[in-house]
Amino acid sequence: MARIRNLSEVFVMITSFVTMTAGTALAHHSFTAEFDVNKPIKLVGKVTEMKFSNPHSWIYLDVETNGKIVNWALETGAANALIRRGWKKTDLPAGTVLHVDGWQARNGTATANVSSVTFPDGKRLFAGSSNESAPQQ
Repeated sequence: MARIRNLSEVFVMITSFVTMTAGTALAHHSFTAEFDVNKPIKLVGKVTEMKFSNPHSWIYLDVETNGKIVNWALETGAANALIRRGWKKTDLPAGTVLHVDGWQARNGTATANVSSVTFPDGKRLFAGSSNESAPQQ
């Protein structure tokens, strides 16, 4: 009876592990599932918020288009990936003007995946895009 108990404990542990890791794997998406490589965008606007997080960080940018302000949600790489590329949490306070290169969401919303951001002084940071053809420096 002890052997069966041990096997069922192993089965429960394996099942638990698979269940916990499957949710994480399924939650992550491929670039092409959400963004369109045929819809490159160039935006200029002011940062309203920067969220360093995992699995993606987000920049929120107010962009004026045809006299209207639209707040874009801009997906970047994970916080650690950004830090390895030279980003600091203090780089993007609200009001910072950015030039952004990336790709728009397939659903046409004001959401994009970022390739790089450029500051008015010319400093450029790469955003760790999930697009395999994006520069990754």
